[in-house]
Amino acid sequence: MPKYYMISIRSVDRVKGTFGTEQGPMTFWTSDAGPLNDFSSWIEIRSLDDFKTLIIAAANQLRVVADPAKQEDQQHVTLMIHGFNESWQDAAALYQSVCDTLFAGAPDAAGNMGICVSFDWPSRGSVAGYLPDRATVEQCAPDLVDILDELYEWLIDKQYVAAQAAADPSNTTLAAQVCRAKTSIIAHSMGNYLTQLAMYKLWVRKNQPLLVSFVNQLLMVAADVDNDLFDDGETVTNTGGEGIANLTYRVTALYSGLDAVLGVSASLKHFGKRRLGRSGLNDPTRVPDNVWANDCTSLLPGGANYPTWQVHGVYFNPTDGAKIFALMREVLRGIDRGVLVARGLAPAPS
Repeated sequence: MPKYYMISIRSVDRVKGTFGTEQGPMTFWTSDAGPLNDFSSWIEIRSLDDFKTLIIAAANQLRVVADPAKQEDQQHVTLMIHGFNESWQDAAALYQSVCDTLFAGAPDAAGNMGICVSFDWPSRGSVAGYLPDRATVEQCAPDLVDILDELYEWLIDKQYVAAQAAADPSNTTLAAQVCRAKTSIIAHSMGNYLTQLAMYKLWVRKNQPLLVSFVNQLLMVAADVDNDLFDDGETVTNTGGEGIANLTYRVTALYSGLDAVLGVSASLKHFGKRRLGRSGLNDPTRVPDNVWANDCTSLLPGGANYPTWQVHGVYFNPTDGAKIFALMREVLRGIDRGVLVARGLAPAPS
C-alpha cells in the first residue's frame, strides 16, 4: 500500500513536472517515499474510484479494536488541509511533516495514527496573495464538499454494517467488514475557512442532521476564521459554524496570541472580528459543548518570548512544536479534555 495520499485541485503541468497556482480539475496521487515536495515522488491515480479503492484497502490493514473500552486505540483516516501562503512545495513539505510525526510506521503499529490524506488547494504561495487566496477558497469549497460527501456515504454504509454485525455476532463475514478507522480533519490557517464553508455546505446537502459524528476529531490549527464562529451555541441560525458543530464529535482550536500572521489577516479583512487562531474563542460560555480552545503559547520553547513571525507555522515543526504534536496525538486519540489538562498536555483554560 502507498504511504502518502494526495487529492489536488491545483492545475498540473505534466511536461514541467509541477503543480501551479490556479485551480484545475481534481486529480489523485500517491507516493511511497519522499521528498514529497518533489513532483517525481508522486504517481497519479487515474480516477476517484481507483483512489477510493486504495484508501479502503489501506484502511482494511489498520488495527482491529473490538473492545469498546479501548476505542482510543482506534486509528484514523485523516484529511490534512493546508493554509494561506503555501506553494505546492510548501504544502507537500508540511503534509510530510505531519505524516512522519503522527502517521509513521507499519499500518497497524502502536504509534501510527492511521492514514493521512492531503487535500491540496491552489494557494498562490505568497503573502501578497492573501485576498486572492480567500477568494480561491470560496471557489474550491464545492470540490471539498464532494470529497466529504463520498466519505460521509462510506461511513453511513459502514455504520449499517456495524449495526448488523452487533445484531449477529456469529457472522464473521459482517465482522470483517466493520470500519476500522475514525475520521478526522487537521486544518491549518485559511484551510479552516475552506473547512468551514465545505462542512456547512455538506450539512445542508444532507438535510442538516443534528449531532452526527461524521468527523470524530477536527483540529483547527491557527484558524483564520472569525472567533465568534460558534457563538450561537446549540441554536441553528445558519451562520456557518453549525455545519462543523453538528457533523463533528469534538472540535479543538489551537491558537496563540503571538501569531503575527493572523494579526495581519485581521487587519487586511477589517471585518471587526478577531481571528480564532490568534485570540481563541470570542465567548467560551456560548459555544457548543463539543468545541474548546487551547492557548499553545506555553507549549512553545521560551513561551511568550518565541519569535512572533514563526508562530503561525510552528504547530507543525517537529522540534519547536514537539509539545503541540504530542497534544495533537492525544486529541486525535479522543482523550478527554480534562484529562489532557490534568496530564499537562494541554494548558488549563483561562
